[in-house]
Amino acid sequence: MNGHNGRNSADFAQGGGTKVDKASNMNKDHVVLQMKDIVKKFGDFTANDHINLTVHKGEVHAILGENGAGKSTLMNVLYGMYPPTSGTIFYDGKEVKIDGPQKAIDLGIGMVHQHFMLIPPFTVTENIVLGMEPGNGVTVDIKSAREKIRQLSEQYNLMVDPDAKVEDISVGMQQRVEILKVLYRGANLLILDEPTASLTPQEIGELIDIIHNLTADGKSVIIITHKLKEIKASADHCTIIRSGKYIDTVDVAECSENDLAAMMVGRDVAFSVDKKEMTPGEVVLEVKDLKAKDYRGVEILNGLNLNVRQGEIVGLAGVDGNGQTELVEILTGLRKGESGQVMMKGVDLFNKTPRETFDHGITSIPEDRQKHGLVLDFTVAENLILQNFGKEKFSRKGILKKDAIQKFATEMIDKFDIRPSGCENRHAGQLSGGNQQKVIIAREVTNDSELLIAVNPTRGLDVGAIEFVHKYLVEQRNKNRAVLLVSFELDEIMDLSDRIEVIFDGQIVGSVAGDDADEKELGFMMAGGTKHE
Repeated sequence: MNGHNGRNSADFAQGGGTKVDKASNMNKDHVVLQMKDIVKKFGDFTANDHINLTVHKGEVHAILGENGAGKSTLMNVLYGMYPPTSGTIFYDGKEVKIDGPQKAIDLGIGMVHQHFMLIPPFTVTENIVLGMEPGNGVTVDIKSAREKIRQLSEQYNLMVDPDAKVEDISVGMQQRVEILKVLYRGANLLILDEPTASLTPQEIGELIDIIHNLTADGKSVIIITHKLKEIKASADHCTIIRSGKYIDTVDVAECSENDLAAMMVGRDVAFSVDKKEMTPGEVVLEVKDLKAKDYRGVEILNGLNLNVRQGEIVGLAGVDGNGQTELVEILTGLRKGESGQVMMKGVDLFNKTPRETFDHGITSIPEDRQKHGLVLDFTVAENLILQNFGKEKFSRKGILKKDAIQKFATEMIDKFDIRPSGCENRHAGQLSGGNQQKVIIAREVTNDSELLIAVNPTRGLDVGAIEFVHKYLVEQRNKNRAVLLVSFELDEIMDLSDRIEVIFDGQIVGSVAGDDADEKELGFMMAGGTKHE
């Protein structure tokens, strides 16, 4: 990729993250955006409390904060999704009232949301022009739209096929389609909400290159994130928000990751995981010769063998799409396998229901928190007892004990720092993504099951919350329970795992003790190479 001042994507995938000087792209005298004293209240709750933000032409400006700190709310105010309770917005030196997304688009502001807004059966071109189809008499002029999209794709090195169907392209490519969509509408200021939450390390590096292509052309980019490594690799300035309040705006080149983390959470954060020595016990889960097909009917698991013992964390390392999702769905009863065995302490759970797998000691932190982890229209309290509502503690003769449920929810919200406090009766869908994740983790680790399967458990979480989640995963292992960790964050796999199993093309191709793990060798095996002896 032509990354201008961006880091080489392969370098970034190897875990770099050093900020590159790109001040030459930034016009420090040209202020594109000023948000002054922005307040946004939802009833009695203040999400944004007098926040200020200044963005210059040609810069990457990061908005950093914990889950629920008010980052997305502030950007939704800028994009016209919410009206501010008070405060003023200046765009290109003029005070503006942004009363809806269309007004933002008309001004030249575009937003790429964390959860993409694409229609899978439509082509890239059809998704991009939807709502502003170019006319040619009474027909839609798709040909001219396709040509404009092709030119934009080449100009910013996005490498998108205008004729591909969205359902057939990767998550990283879908994100590029969303970027193309806002560029097609004439955006000069792009807001990217948690842009790397679902990307592989290589895709993250490529996205940073794309961002630098955009700023080299004079566009400005705001990134909402809590990934410190990516802020160091991409941003010029960073505005920190904590508990809805403005903390500071800093020059990223002059701050370390530890400095940023401390400003974000208000305390020093431990980046290393503290684990005591453990001797693994008996085998809890044993998977033998497991075969399965994906949604296309193509074999995705090709005779996979795996075991997890008491008192150990087994990390499953691999590039997305090598069978991890299908394996977890079979283990948790969400998908049927073709053949093989899934033994849980001597009981065969192959192709059993989710309830049967749960009753035999398997709980999971799922890959998709909104699809498989929560009922978004249920309250936080209801979500916290989803699998256990029939137990005597929470019901009697089919009648729910509301006081007991409320008391349990209050305890969990306090213990797991789910925000905002007192959210027992809020719908889970009203919480930020990171706090939704905390609800799931609180529920699953307190189930005290024999085996906890954690799939990307810290995706979308800030460093303070990641430290918290890692502590609870290690705590499960220290209680002599088995943990299967499936993560695309190689650092996370290496930090937490007692044993690392590498999956490639639906099979385990290598096994490494956690203490002996080498990032390059793991990456080599993840790409199909053979372990060096």
